[in-house]
Amino acid sequence: MNYVPAIPDWFKTRKAAQVAAFFAALSGGKINILKAVKLIYLADRLSMERRDTPITNDQYFSMPFGPVNSCTYNYMNGVAPPRQDEWHEFIGVRNYNDIPLSRTINIPDDLDELSRSEIKILTETWEKFENIDQFELADWTHRFCPEWADPNGSSIPIDLATIFDRLGKKNPIALAEDLQAERRLIAEFIQEK
Repeated sequence: MNYVPAIPDWFKTRKAAQVAAFFAALSGGKINILKAVKLIYLADRLSMERRDTPITNDQYFSMPFGPVNSCTYNYMNGVAPPRQDEWHEFIGVRNYNDIPLSRTINIPDDLDELSRSEIKILTETWEKFENIDQFELADWTHRFCPEWADPNGSSIPIDLATIFDRLGKKNPIALAEDLQAERRLIAEFIQEK
């Protein structure tokens, strides 16, 4: 039996695809999946530090190579069934360890889901880590993302409040509850359609 993950209604697939496309475009049209996963997580983390909200608003897990945006990772691996058209508008089918663009991307014009502040955070993340390979980047997340816990070959969920707490936010539980409430509203709106 094949693994088929549940992708929540509130997850914005098209926006996550644009984040992945941003990094793939700057990498010459394709990017190593491990490096992409780390860059996307680090951009979300930086956004949470600065704006109290992640860019992708994903679910986060500790995995052996560091923290991971779970829904985005499932799309990268081709195992997330809903909204495939939104993903493949920007990202092609994984080719070994690379995820390619599905078409040429013009930054920022083709990335209409991303705000200027989000593009700025993605750019800063890229500039900080572009010359670091995927394994060094994974090691970096082990050392500098204290919300990550060694899952001993498996995976462990990372709560939003834990990330906010490790970022030194004053009210990590309230911030996490605000994001959860926003997710519920999005899901309710989608279900009413």
